[in-house]
Amino acid sequence: MTRKQNKTDKIIAAALKLAAKEGWHGLSLADIAAAAKVSLPELAAEFPTKASILAAWSREIDAQVLAEASAEDLSGESARDRLFDVLMMRFDAFAPQKPALKRIAEDMSRDPVAALAMLRPALQSLGWMLEAAGLDSSGFRGALRVRGLALVWAAAFRVWLDDGEDQAKTMAELDRRLRQEEDLLNTVARFSRRRAEDAA
Repeated sequence: MTRKQNKTDKIIAAALKLAAKEGWHGLSLADIAAAAKVSLPELAAEFPTKASILAAWSREIDAQVLAEASAEDLSGESARDRLFDVLMMRFDAFAPQKPALKRIAEDMSRDPVAALAMLRPALQSLGWMLEAAGLDSSGFRGALRVRGLALVWAAAFRVWLDDGEDQAKTMAELDRRLRQEEDLLNTVARFSRRRAEDAA
């Protein structure tokens, strides 16, 4: 691990630890720097905002899930089942930080500006989850998939925050939402084909 990686990891770990203990809204960058034992200039060189710290942590989770999904043989599964498996891998990767994520989610529900800052990184992560499941996230159809998946993920995430270790409620909610989204995308696809045929 390089010095830069070590410093980055220390800052992310400190931010999440403080978030679990004290919440996210009132947490300052100075608090995070002190907990990570780095100076404010060092923190600023790595992360300009608290949102950028969360985005960096999310990219680490992306890399972890992508590596795990690549090591699994999901080829014999349906697209929905592959996506279900990948998203459950993401929940498993989130699990060690559930106390922090619960506090962060609570605070962001009352702070739409902070929540908005995380929208783009969240959509990028979900695009990678689609790719890990063998689903194209590019182009117009890919954009629809990403935004549809964002609704699925948000609903399942809310359940996961209060779910038990067996994650039974999370799995049930995720499966239900994925089926609904699959039906919607199929409807959109049929409508698009019909319009193209009518225009021909």
